[in-house]
Amino acid sequence: MTTRRNFVKRTGAGLVAAVAASMLPNEKLYGQDSGKETGSKSLFKVSMAGFSFVKFDLEQSLKMMKRMDVHYLCIKDFHLPLNSNEEQIAAFHAKLKEANVTGYGVGPIYMNSEGEVDNAFEYAKKVGVNIIVGVPLHNLLPYIDKKVEKYDMKYAIHLHGPDMPDKYPDADDVWGHVKNLDPRMGMCLDIGHDMRNGKDPVADLKEYQSRVFDIHIKNVTAASKAGSTCEMGRGVIDIPAFVRMLREVKYSGACSLEFEKDMDDPLAGLAESIGYFKGVIDSTK
Repeated sequence: MTTRRNFVKRTGAGLVAAVAASMLPNEKLYGQDSGKETGSKSLFKVSMAGFSFVKFDLEQSLKMMKRMDVHYLCIKDFHLPLNSNEEQIAAFHAKLKEANVTGYGVGPIYMNSEGEVDNAFEYAKKVGVNIIVGVPLHNLLPYIDKKVEKYDMKYAIHLHGPDMPDKYPDADDVWGHVKNLDPRMGMCLDIGHDMRNGKDPVADLKEYQSRVFDIHIKNVTAASKAGSTCEMGRGVIDIPAFVRMLREVKYSGACSLEFEKDMDDPLAGLAESIGYFKGVIDSTK
């Protein structure tokens, strides 16, 4: 496994520059619609998971995204409530547009009844996205299967690691629940939780590529339940290997940073993680 120390030695000043550049306003846009990703054709987008900003309002969150030069957001309902009307949704999108941010999906949304499933799909339709990141009860999966066909949306089940063993703990578990359902039923591969449940997120991305619709990027301190979120360059997940696999399988969705550390004051860790990830993208072939 590539260690952070060895990776920093190999990338040298390039990585340091990438970390610093993540705080500058004129850095090149990773995964933007320009079709460029560090000089080559872009497939995946560098994004933010809304949960990283759980302690902040939308304006504060967008300011942090601007400082990191990140332009895609998975929308959480504390920024745009599920019962928002058309006027509220339009105002929300206007704020995102002003900040040069696109909301590409919604969630994670927990669903414990058919009514909550109905509300989630109508919400996603009104917001104008085509992917829902969800955490449904197992018995709702056949109902959701019908919904993805009706709405022609992708549904990505968020996996939760060893803390919630009954809520899709890893990629193997999600695959077991969706493999015989509509091909638009898949997973949000949270690489940190997958690793904490004893799995290999690089191997799981390769194995389940056809059903990986969204990715939560992060790193963790240990490949066990005791592991906790840390800055992306400091943990046990081989991020360069993961980026190489993203390219190998031609993943074209979002890689959204979900930073579950220092959540009252996350900007330093967010910026370091985004800078590291962009440095890996630049340096890894």
